[in-house]
Amino acid sequence: MTTRRLLLAGALGVASLLFVGVVFIPILFGAGQFMFGGGVTSNCVDVTRAGSQPDAADDAQAIPSNFLGLYRKAGEKYGIPWNVLAAVGKVETDHGRSRLPGVSSGENYAGAGGPMQFLAPTFKSYGVDGNGDGRKDRYDPEDAIPSAANYLKASGAPERMRTAIFAYNHSWDYVNLVLDWAKKYVGGEFEVVQANGINCEDNELPSDVGGLVQRIIKFAMAQRGKPYVFGANGPDAWDCSSLIQGAYRTVGLDIPRTTFQQWPFGVKVDKGKEQPGDLVFFNSGPGTSASNPGHVGMVIGDNKMIVASCSTCVPAIGVKPYKRSDWVGTTRPLARPDFKRKVSELAADRPGG
Repeated sequence: MTTRRLLLAGALGVASLLFVGVVFIPILFGAGQFMFGGGVTSNCVDVTRAGSQPDAADDAQAIPSNFLGLYRKAGEKYGIPWNVLAAVGKVETDHGRSRLPGVSSGENYAGAGGPMQFLAPTFKSYGVDGNGDGRKDRYDPEDAIPSAANYLKASGAPERMRTAIFAYNHSWDYVNLVLDWAKKYVGGEFEVVQANGINCEDNELPSDVGGLVQRIIKFAMAQRGKPYVFGANGPDAWDCSSLIQGAYRTVGLDIPRTTFQQWPFGVKVDKGKEQPGDLVFFNSGPGTSASNPGHVGMVIGDNKMIVASCSTCVPAIGVKPYKRSDWVGTTRPLARPDFKRKVSELAADRPGG
């Protein structure tokens, strides 16, 4: 059996949204395609094609009419090409027609349910009441399909379509399979936009924080596009935790080297109260757990973090959402008493810092 057939067989009924049993994700992430200098650089792109709604081709006739209508409606509302939503629905459950567990009721072995295969915690965060009946039901395609569009939007689509689909199911084979179906549904004339995680708004440093936090974030942002090397400490390559350590060191603050050491180092912050400069941790990668997260990023705004992602990610170091189902928690190194004293000393040495 070919790899693609194996993937399709496995993908039907598999938990898509932030799949817990991810298919090879390194603990520490990196590697990109653009190089930047010492400052925050703009690389804005025209993404008008990304949210356009293409015409259906003959292959789209195989989509159940009610699902096709919902894909089109959600695509228009959220700016996601309808054929991408349809491709996700095809790969996940054959538009709800799969008889595998967790499609029409219950959950599969990974905890996913419904025609678009949502994990319950992810649906709680991104689910929408698509039919206005006062309920959000992941088994109801009228709710599940617009919820999938909402999640793809939150993950960077349509400007970063491949990245968003990868967030839906952490496998580049899955991404390619979805895009193959997306092309079939519109006769093959379809290209997605991948802006490499660098949109105009990504370049704006938070204005409501002190100069010290701005300098920390500015350094991390300036590393976008540099390659990932496991164990690298810069300046030419980083992994996720060394990027954080390097950013704090630029202002004279020393934090531990590894993600596992960084997690207990800062003061814990409740979800929803995170601020720019805080660290967000994820239960991602071998040997990690909810109490021992293995991946870290830095908050730069509401649901935006600067993070070194992975050697195959596009971008490897970029701005991405941190509100994910594997988000363990947040810490604030600057709230440590010793850091508060050090910051006061630094401010005294550098007025306005």
